[in-house]
Amino acid sequence: MNSRKVVYLFFTTLLVGSISGGIVGFIIDFDVYTNGDLMNMFVGVIWLLGISAAFSLISQMGFFAYLTLHRFGLGLFKSARLWNRVQVVVIAFVVFDLIYLRYIAFATEGENVLHYAIMPILLLAYGLVIAYLKAKETNQGAFIPALFFIVVVTTIEWVPALTVNDPKWLWMYFAPLIAANTWQLLILHRLTNQPNTKARA
Repeated sequence: MNSRKVVYLFFTTLLVGSISGGIVGFIIDFDVYTNGDLMNMFVGVIWLLGISAAFSLISQMGFFAYLTLHRFGLGLFKSARLWNRVQVVVIAFVVFDLIYLRYIAFATEGENVLHYAIMPILLLAYGLVIAYLKAKETNQGAFIPALFFIVVVTTIEWVPALTVNDPKWLWMYFAPLIAANTWQLLILHRLTNQPNTKARA
């Protein structure tokens, strides 16, 4: 992949993350941004785009970190099948932690563990859909790495908002992350011109 494609990936990911985060943030605080003059709305939208762009930069760092980790894992385990099994175990562990640890840390009276299971299960379901699309456009070997990236890497990037547990920031942080991660994952093989090859990320 040449420098022009790297620059394209960087700026399009920045744009996707900024717009998605801006839209979600505007919807969440719709009354705040609309109960005032146009300047108030303009400044608010610029702030939303800026903070979402920052989150998309985190997404990009996570993406390239995973590409490095993936190659390291393949070299360490000497087998794509064994490395995939390790990733499946980590995925299961992360989904469990997203449910149980957040329940232990933040549950209030009247809440049960199911309240904290909805979001991780939806993330896993979304990851399965994106992994299926990635595998369909490349090869079956890309399914587990794609699922790992969407579920595990997104969760790691999401940790600052998860520890605060503020619903507003959970979604404002999550929207640009998941949008940028999805975009990077599904555009990479098109930029590298490797459809239906043995690329596994």
